[in-house]
This record gives sequence, C-alpha cells and structure tokens, in this order.
Amino acid sequence: MSPSISKIATNTMPPRVLVVMPDQWRRALLRAALREAGYDAVGTRGLRQARLVQAAEPERAPVRLIVIDQDALIDADIASVSALGERHRGAGIVLLARATVRPPEGPWSRVLRRPVSVAHVVRAAEELVPLPAELRHAIDSR
Repeated sequence: MSPSISKIATNTMPPRVLVVMPDQWRRALLRAALREAGYDAVGTRGLRQARLVQAAEPERAPVRLIVIDQDALIDADIASVSALGERHRGAGIVLLARATVRPPEGPWSRVLRRPVSVAHVVRAAEELVPLPAELRHAIDSR
C-alpha cells in the first residue's frame, strides 16, 4: 500500500482497537464504549485468537491500539505480545493489570491497574490514538 493511500485510510476511517479479554461481558462492554467514542473496536478472548485479526483489511483502518487484560496472558509469554504489536506495525499496547498481582514486564504503552472503569480505558485510547474531530462519533450509528 502506498504511503498516500495509507494516510488517506488512516485519516478517513476510524482506527481499529483490538481488545483481548477472556471475559465476554467485559470485552463486549469495552468494545461498545470504544465504538461509541468513534473507534473500530474488535475483540478476542485470547492472544491465539488475536493473532487471527488481519493487520490490513479492505475498507478498514489498521489496528492502532491493543488493549490486553492481564487474565489473557495466563497461557502466553511476553514475546507473543510483542509479536502481536509488531504484526500490527507498532500499535500501542495497554495492559489492564490485576490489582493484587504485579504486572509483568512488557511492551506496554500504558498500564492501567484495576479497578479501572470503562471510561478510563476509553480515555487512555483517546490519549494514545487521538481521533480527528470528524471521526468523533459513534461508528454504529452512521
């Protein structure tokens, strides 16, 4: 893809956020909040499934942020997380860390410790991957 096409896609399409979280209800709630803010949020229950998310898809912007719940790291190593970030061309990675367990060292752009609200995670996404004014609207209501 040429740089000009990539830039056009990035500027006119909502950036994708990949949510990796084993708990279906919390994942769905976070995805809905991110989509309401204007992000093209997709979700998976674990890192193995997250590797199936394509880096480039027609008519979609690239994944610019990955939000990983620490519970999704139980059967994974940090090298898998780093590889996922590299696969998505250096996407930022936010770890939702447990309150009672020290978060693992990793390629985190930010670590949010529980308890954390959905609004707090959305704010972190907005700080790490700011949306232009024309993309700040719910993407499911177009």
